[in-house]
Amino acid sequence: MNKNIEDIVEILHAEKCSCVIYNNGVVRLYWQRGVKDLLTILEKEPSMLHGAMIADKVIGKGAAALMILGGVESIYADVISKPALELLSTVKLSVRYAESVPNIINRSGTGICPVENLCMNCKTALDCLPLIKQFIENNFNSKTNLLT
Repeated sequence: MNKNIEDIVEILHAEKCSCVIYNNGVVRLYWQRGVKDLLTILEKEPSMLHGAMIADKVIGKGAAALMILGGVESIYADVISKPALELLSTVKLSVRYAESVPNIINRSGTGICPVENLCMNCKTALDCLPLIKQFIENNFNSKTNLLT
């Protein structure tokens, strides 16, 4: 059954997940916070992103970069940062959102999200990629999710 972006947003809110990806008749739900899921999909299953519709709770510049690199066609965010919107404006991609904020705030509420901060001065999505990869490598390991 074909879905539209409204259907994907409805699933996001009904399932209380962090992200919903729809592509080629397949709907996948994700619950991790941050960009780890998107990076894993981009590296291991890029065809899931190419041409996809994504509904996400929070999209910062890092997530936007991964979506651009993956070839996503349409996105919705409950909250999106202005740096993410600026980066997304450089490509042909449908973007809808409920709220735009100056920056994504970190989980403790004390400052800018670390991935958003890392990507702040990047001009392109490709510039963001090595910074995001390094961040994930430095902050996650197989035994412990250090960011939860």
